Amino acid sequence: MKNHYESPLASRYASEYMLSLFSADTRIKTWRKLWIALARAEKNLGLPITDVQIDEMEANLDTIDYEMAAEREKEVRHDVMAHVYTYGKIAPSAAGIIHLGATSCYVTDNADLILYRDGLRYLRGELLKVMANLADFAERYKAMPTLGYTHYQPAQLVTVGKRAAVWLQDFLTDLEELDFVLSQLKFFGCRGTTGTEASFLELFEGDEAKIDEMNRQISAEFGFNSCFDVCGQTYPRKLDSRILNLLASIGSSCYRMANDIRLLQHDRQLEEPFEKNQIGSSAMAYKRNPMRSERICSLARYLIADSMNAHMTASTQWMERTLDDSANRRISMPEGFLCADAILRLAQNVTDGILVNEKIVEKTVKEYLPFIATENLMMEGVKRGGDRQELHEVIRRCSMEATAKMKEGEACDLLKRLAAEPAFAMTEAEMENMLEPDLYIGRCAGQVTAFLDKVKSLLNDISDKSAEIAL
Repeated sequence: MKNHYESPLASRYASEYMLSLFSADTRIKTWRKLWIALARAEKNLGLPITDVQIDEMEANLDTIDYEMAAEREKEVRHDVMAHVYTYGKIAPSAAGIIHLGATSCYVTDNADLILYRDGLRYLRGELLKVMANLADFAERYKAMPTLGYTHYQPAQLVTVGKRAAVWLQDFLTDLEELDFVLSQLKFFGCRGTTGTEASFLELFEGDEAKIDEMNRQISAEFGFNSCFDVCGQTYPRKLDSRILNLLASIGSSCYRMANDIRLLQHDRQLEEPFEKNQIGSSAMAYKRNPMRSERICSLARYLIADSMNAHMTASTQWMERTLDDSANRRISMPEGFLCADAILRLAQNVTDGILVNEKIVEKTVKEYLPFIATENLMMEGVKRGGDRQELHEVIRRCSMEATAKMKEGEACDLLKRLAAEPAFAMTEAEMENMLEPDLYIGRCAGQVTAFLDKVKSLLNDISDKSAEIAL
């Protein structure tokens, strides 16, 4: 509805998959699957629950009366119990056993864990796409000299591909962290009101082995290998901190890359993709603003700030639980996933079409190469009998003079000044012969090749693994 606020993450930025994953339909259906799994495990372990009841629950899994649930919630002020009631109305034979022995967090917390796991698996694939794009770009430009910057001031040469490899390495760190978080995910299980499982001790007449088996069966049904060892009424909220930290880390990697691209686009060395009919400015028709990279940075700031919600929530969990986590988590966790999804989608688009303006890059290198070459020139001067300290002072003085002229708009005349100094015993032509950019990129190309050999092998292995995870 146009007269109601809608989050831009939903209306403009996130993917259909992520919007569906955190939709009411997916959440409530997951609650119902959890109720079915609980009933099935309880039946398997001897409680008086019938196949007819379970079959009726399964047959009506997708039949959700949201209006009835909303009306019921107005009466009871409890969303889970409203949906227990609504589910019982559509599956009346099972109405008496739905949610048997459980507390609300059985469905809310376990459903969250399922959604977060599936969301992380999806983001893993999106991250891999960005990494694959950067790997191709780094390979293509691994030996192309470009001006390096420290403190955003001209420094020694690097290569276009080496810079991209540094971005890629950040994403590799994120991928390793993502895999760790996925490997450490545990299920909450069905633990009772304060995590003591007292209700199930009553139901199973003190048989603790049956409680453990019930939790094993339920967790296995949803693809989890284990449950948390101990819990209060909720799963430990430290996990939320771990997840949002990971998402914020992905955001910071994307921000760093996008910010570099913005700076380089200012100098016209690189440009993000720009469509034929794209408008850069409403007033200045000639503009080619780096709007995708700017959007990445904008959303990443939000995501990094969002990660603080989880730390504040985890630190304020009183004893076995407090409900002040609920409203915060309903917003901060889904929006963290949607935001990370949006950022990675933008990053895919940017990395798939980065334009290198090679002539501009070459011109920039050529402008600063005389300064960059001064160390090699000094070494050559020493070979010809010069004094290293004297040559250093000559270079310093001539560099300052040449820089001053450049600030007045004149061309760099550093080599001419150095050739005029008797201490060097070199002609300007001899110095010009030493201005080959490839001489000043060090091991950049080899470093990129060695890194990409590792990354490409990893990407191939991971792509196969991702396909398995998606299934």
